Amino acid sequence: MLGGALALVMGDVDLVRALGMAGIASAFFGFDDDAARFSRYVRTSLPWIDQWQRQEQLTDALLALARSQPQAPVLFPQTDAAVLLASRHRERLGERMRLMLADRDLIDQLLDKARFETLAARHGLPVPPAQHLPSASRPPELEVPFPLIVKPLTRTPAWTAVAGASKALPVLRREDLEALWPRLAGAGTELLAQQLIAGPESRIESYHVYVDASGSIAGEFTGRKIRTFPRAYGQSTAVEVAWVSDVAELGREVVERLGLRGVAKVDFKRDDRGGLHLLEINPRFNLWHHPGAVAGVNLPAMVYADLTGGERPPAARPHRRVVWCDPLQDLRAIRADRIAPLAWLRWLAGCRAISGLAWGDPLPFLRGKLWAAAWRRASAFAP
Repeated sequence: MLGGALALVMGDVDLVRALGMAGIASAFFGFDDDAARFSRYVRTSLPWIDQWQRQEQLTDALLALARSQPQAPVLFPQTDAAVLLASRHRERLGERMRLMLADRDLIDQLLDKARFETLAARHGLPVPPAQHLPSASRPPELEVPFPLIVKPLTRTPAWTAVAGASKALPVLRREDLEALWPRLAGAGTELLAQQLIAGPESRIESYHVYVDASGSIAGEFTGRKIRTFPRAYGQSTAVEVAWVSDVAELGREVVERLGLRGVAKVDFKRDDRGGLHLLEINPRFNLWHHPGAVAGVNLPAMVYADLTGGERPPAARPHRRVVWCDPLQDLRAIRADRIAPLAWLRWLAGCRAISGLAWGDPLPFLRGKLWAAAWRRASAFAP
């Protein structure tokens, strides 16, 4: 197809790939060196504009691109910053492009950890005990039992300065919190303390869904993490899509209680007894939509069809297990896990979805990911 309205992707190459699999061409907004800019599915790109600090300028740039198109583009926000921008400027953006978003106030509540705890309590959702940590010179007394994790209310660059790529930091004892507090307080970002659910990241399982404007589930799949980097609370480097009935059942219940519309990823962690604890809900597109599309459930393509008046792709339950991997990042993860490279290469050969790499679209990996990795390595040894 690769005609008709453009998909305006505010994300990464995996979302571009999922749309491209359905014959949908994209306009891309992301970092200037992002691999997605080299994809054959990308027709035009926008220069990088900070999504947190320059939202008005970015909104103007998105609208300018939309005005240049013969048909209104379909917006696909993939990051917290992008979905918050799209939600808060939905009236302006909606004049020139097509959007499928959850309710404005619901998005704000889901992406703010303290407000999410209040929302979860009101709807009886199975979240671990948590407590808002206000800014103070010393850590407050806690009602949440140790061990626990500390994470930002909203992921911003200020948190990255404290924790790097980690989404949360473990705190096993009061003494650990005391020692960590100067770093946390110095970041100037609000925090949440949450009871730690023991177990590796591979126990994080997720429900992925698109609920259409009528409130019907148009498509769904489930999956689990395989590896992250860093090993604990890191970014996903390998995941798998596979149907898990209790995750799907509880995910549907959560979505129904909230009255959510649009796409969402509902993250759970399974405890030692097999129980599922709700960690967070992300009302946006994500990397999982690439392996989901390979498995036969292309949620972004369904959204595109609904907003452009086309025919939805089939909405059957995923008919096969699909493993996704970001190989350059996963190399770092296997070193941390002490997995032999040869064993990993054999495993990689079975991956059906590789970030940035496809025989029919090789440049995102060759000119994007590999070239960038080689440049960073060379720069590290430069005099």
